[in-house]
Amino acid sequence: MIKVTIAQTDAILGDKDENLRCLENYCYKAKENNAQIICFPELATTGYSPSILGEQYYSLSETQNEQTDKLFSQLSSKLNLVIICGFIERDDTTGKIYNSAGIWIPNRKNWLAVYRKMHLFHHEKLWFTPGDSLPVFDIGICRIGIIICYDAGFPEVARILATKKADILFMPSAWSQQDKDLWYINTPCRALENTTHLVAVNRWGKEGDINLFGGSRIIDPRGTIVANASEKAEDMISYEIDLTTQTEIRKSLNYLKDKKINYTTYL
Repeated sequence: MIKVTIAQTDAILGDKDENLRCLENYCYKAKENNAQIICFPELATTGYSPSILGEQYYSLSETQNEQTDKLFSQLSSKLNLVIICGFIERDDTTGKIYNSAGIWIPNRKNWLAVYRKMHLFHHEKLWFTPGDSLPVFDIGICRIGIIICYDAGFPEVARILATKKADILFMPSAWSQQDKDLWYINTPCRALENTTHLVAVNRWGKEGDINLFGGSRIIDPRGTIVANASEKAEDMISYEIDLTTQTEIRKSLNYLKDKKINYTTYL
């Protein structure tokens, strides 16, 4: 069993110090609840809005050994907690910035790895560079894949991660109220069609004219919602994921095994 905590947080736009204080408190709460993994939303350290932050993305961006990396590296080791969190990543070699999610595991000086969002939504394209890889990460207790928000609208992303033997898919998001119906459609579909647990963590709050509605959820490999967060406020929920559930379900329902090998031949 792997105990996973969702931290459905709000954020103060551009106030990284205050946001990190909030995220740190959630890490301690998760540890009190005996969590092994905590996942925060997309761009949780800074807030999301491209139309409001814009150029500030660059000054808020970070690389290794800077504020976010130092804090989460220390917390992960101190609390024996795997931390997954969305932040603005900077590549000092190219000057490019990415909408990324970092993974911090105990007893490492820096993050284990980052996933860079591949499918950028609307005005994100004005600032961020899209990622170009879909890695699966071994965090010791299991193998995980990450998809960020709009990535979930592209079934190939989750399928590739599941094919690469990800045990759990994590989905940090900043999904708006306007598209809430798509959230409730996409998330169980990505879990079911890959018979894989999906941990979907959405922001809650308001940024300008964007309402972020929360509704974070954990979904089992049959597409069943097994844990739900509030749509009314910040929230924290925990759930014990039993990876043997995936094995049992795949004995009778195995989309990965039964799919055609190469669909591109039909194009």
